[in-house]
Amino acid sequence: MQVPRRVPTPWGWALKGTRLSRTCLNVSCMGRRAASAAAMARKAPDLPSESPKYELSEADMKRINFQRNIGVSAHIDSGKTTLTERILYYTGRIREIHEVRGRDAVGAKMDSMELEREKGITIQSAATFCDWNSSSPITGDKEKYAINIIDTPGHVDFTIEVERALRVLDGAILVLCAVAGVQSQTTTVDRQMRRYNVPRISFINKMDRPGANPWRVINQIRTKLKIAAAAVHVPIGVEDELRGVVDLVRWKAVYNEGEKGIDVVESDEIPADVMELAKEKRSELIEQLAEVDEQIGDLILCDETPTNVQIAEAIRRATVGLKFSPVFLGSAIKNTAVQPLLDGVCSYLANPAESTVTAHDTTQPAAPPVPLTPAAEAPLVALAFKLEEGRFGQLTYMRVYQGTLKKGSHVFNARTDKKVKVPRLVRMHSNEMEDIDSIGPGEICAVFGVECSSGDTFTDGTTSFSMTSMYVPEPVISLAIKPIGQETPNFSRALSRFQKEDPTFKVHIDPESKETIISGMGELHLEIYVERMRREYNVACSTGKPRVAYRETITQRADFHFTHKKQTGGAGQFARVIGYVEPMVFDPEIGRDTQFESLIMGGAIPSNYIPACEKGFFEALGKGTLSGNPIVGCRMVLQDGSYHVVDSSELAFRIATISAFREIYTQTRPIILEPIMTVEVIAPSEFQSAVIGSLNQRRGTILDSEVRDEEFVCTAEVPLNDMFGYSSQLRGVTQGKGEFSMEYKTHLPVLPNVQKELAEAYRKTLPQAKK
Repeated sequence: MQVPRRVPTPWGWALKGTRLSRTCLNVSCMGRRAASAAAMARKAPDLPSESPKYELSEADMKRINFQRNIGVSAHIDSGKTTLTERILYYTGRIREIHEVRGRDAVGAKMDSMELEREKGITIQSAATFCDWNSSSPITGDKEKYAINIIDTPGHVDFTIEVERALRVLDGAILVLCAVAGVQSQTTTVDRQMRRYNVPRISFINKMDRPGANPWRVINQIRTKLKIAAAAVHVPIGVEDELRGVVDLVRWKAVYNEGEKGIDVVESDEIPADVMELAKEKRSELIEQLAEVDEQIGDLILCDETPTNVQIAEAIRRATVGLKFSPVFLGSAIKNTAVQPLLDGVCSYLANPAESTVTAHDTTQPAAPPVPLTPAAEAPLVALAFKLEEGRFGQLTYMRVYQGTLKKGSHVFNARTDKKVKVPRLVRMHSNEMEDIDSIGPGEICAVFGVECSSGDTFTDGTTSFSMTSMYVPEPVISLAIKPIGQETPNFSRALSRFQKEDPTFKVHIDPESKETIISGMGELHLEIYVERMRREYNVACSTGKPRVAYRETITQRADFHFTHKKQTGGAGQFARVIGYVEPMVFDPEIGRDTQFESLIMGGAIPSNYIPACEKGFFEALGKGTLSGNPIVGCRMVLQDGSYHVVDSSELAFRIATISAFREIYTQTRPIILEPIMTVEVIAPSEFQSAVIGSLNQRRGTILDSEVRDEEFVCTAEVPLNDMFGYSSQLRGVTQGKGEFSMEYKTHLPVLPNVQKELAEAYRKTLPQAKK
C-alpha cells in the first residue's frame, strides 16, 4: 500500500472564488509485480479461480527470456540522453554519435524535437529498440537480447513523461551523477519506480569529472532512497584517467578500446593499484546481498564463500524482487563501461514474464483482478500509454501485455466499447518508424489512426478486461494566455491537441474574467507549450498571471430614495423605490451573504413588481463601481415606494433598483476584498527557515509549524495574488524537494494602497462618459 502524498492542487477553482476543501490524493496503484515468491503465494487467493490460465509455449519462453523493456531516468543533466546515444551506437542502431549540445548542431538521436536540441534538454520521452549480444555472468556465453528503451526527461515539469513510461516498463536504469549524487528529481523518480514496482539498476555516470566519488553516491542511495545497493564495478583510474572497470561478479578487468570505445577488452589480471579496493568492495557486495537474499545469507552463516554464479543469481533475484539495486560505474561521454551496463540490463532486470501484471474483469460485480500472461495465443490486452500528433494523424504508443496485435485487425476500446481497425502498425526509433505486420506480448509499438485517450485498454473483443491507468499529478501553476492579434482556429486546435497529449496540461475559461487559463507542472512546462504554439501552429501568444477573484463589500448603512422617470411617445416608465442597504455577514440558513428583503405594506408597490426589484438588486451586485468586481456581504431592505397605473412595469422597477443602489454605493464606504489561501508546505527540516522566509515575503501569516521525522509541515495564510510563481521559488529554496498545497479560506480587505491602485486601474478601463 502506498503512503498517501499531499499533491499541489490547481489554482483554477481559487480564481473562480469557489470554496473547496483540500483533497489529499491517495495514490494506490495496482501492484504489477510480486516482491517475491512468498508474496505471490499470498496474493494468489485474491485472484478469481475461474479466470482462464494461459500457458507460455516454448516459442513464447524463448522470445520473452531474451526480451527487456527498460527506461532511462534521472535528475536533470545526469547524462540520460548521452547514455542512450552510446547504447544505440554500440548496439548498431545508429552509425555515429552526436552530443546533446554538440558543435555539429545535429543533436542526440533521442532528442528529435527542434526545441530539445536548442535547449539541450529532453522534453518528450522517446522510444527505440535495439539488439545486444550480452555476455552472461553465469555461463560467460554470448546471447542475443532484444531491448526496448524509453529515454525520459529529467526536469520535474515533464514528470508525466516519466510516469507513463514507468507504468509500462519492466525495469529501469537510474542514472546518477558521480559528483552531485542523489538529487531532488532522483527521489521523485525513485517514488515513481516504487509506485509501479519497477526494478532498477543504478548507473553512476560522469566518473571522469573532477570530484567524482561513487562511494558517497552509493551511501546516498542506501540512506536517501532507502534501498539496499552495492557496487558491482570498481573504477580503474580516477577522474580524467578513467580507463575501465573491474567486474566484481566475474572478477575481470574490463577496458574500452578502439574508436569511441567500441571494442571491449576483458582481462583476468586485475591492476595492482585497485586490487585491495576491489576485494573490499566485493566483500561489501556479498554483505549487502546477504541482508536481502536468503541463499547468500545461509552461505555466510555457514562461513562459505559464494561463487561468481551464486552472486550473479542472487543479484538477479534481489533486483527483480525490488530489494536491491546493483550499481554500475562509468562515463557515457568518455565511452567507458557502457557495454558492461548493457550486460547488466540483460542479466539482472526482469523479463515480461517475471512481471505480475493484472487487469480488471469489468463483467464481474466487483471487477476482480485477473492475471495476464504474455502468451502469443492468449486474447489480446494492450494499454495505450502515450498519444502524439504526427504527420499522419494521431500516433498511439501501446504496450502489448497479452496476445498478438496484427496490422489490419480489429480491436475494441474497453472504455468506449468501440470497435476500431488498426490500419498501420510501427515500431518507433525516436522520430523514425519501422512498419511491422504484427507484434507479440511484452513488446512496445505504436499505431496510427486509432482514436483513443491516454490510459485506454484495448482487447480483441473476447474479454472485458480493463487495466488501471497511470497516476497523473495535479497542475501547480496557471497562466492567462491570449493570441497576439486576431484569434485563429489554430489557437484552440493547438490547445486541444496539447491537452489530449499531456494529461498534466489543463485549459479552462475563467467564468468571471473570460480569460483562457492554462495550467501545468511549472513555468518551463507552460513556456515550452507557448513556444510550440508559435512554431508548430504559427500562433504567437502572450501570457500573464491570471486575474484574481477580488470582491467588493460595503462597510456602513446608507438610505436611498430614487425615482426613475422616462417619458417617450407612448407609455413611459415610472418607478420609485425607498429603503436602505447595510452590511451583512454570511447567513448559514440561506447559505449566502447577500439578501433582498421587502417591508412594503399597503400595496405601495404592487407585489408583482417586487421580484423585479430583487432581480435589479442582484444584477447591481454583479459589478461594483469601485473595481468592477462582484459585491458581497450586502443586504437591501425595500421599505416604501410608489407606482403609476400606466407607466410602471417590471423593467421600470428593475432599472430603478439598480440606479438607486449605484447612486448611494459610494456613501456605504465600499472596500475591496482579496482571496486568502490556506497554504501547507512540506519540505525537509533543513529548509525550514528558508520556507518560512519565503512565505513572509509574500505577506503570509504563519499559523503552525510542525517537525515530523526528517521533514516539517508549515501552515500559513497567504493572499492568492502573492502566490503566483511560488512553486518555482519553493523549488529553488528547497532544491526541488518541497511541495505545497493550498485551498481557499476567505476574502479579507486589501491594503489601502492596493485598493487605490485597483480602483485607478479600473477607472482607466471605463469609457469617458462613465468616469
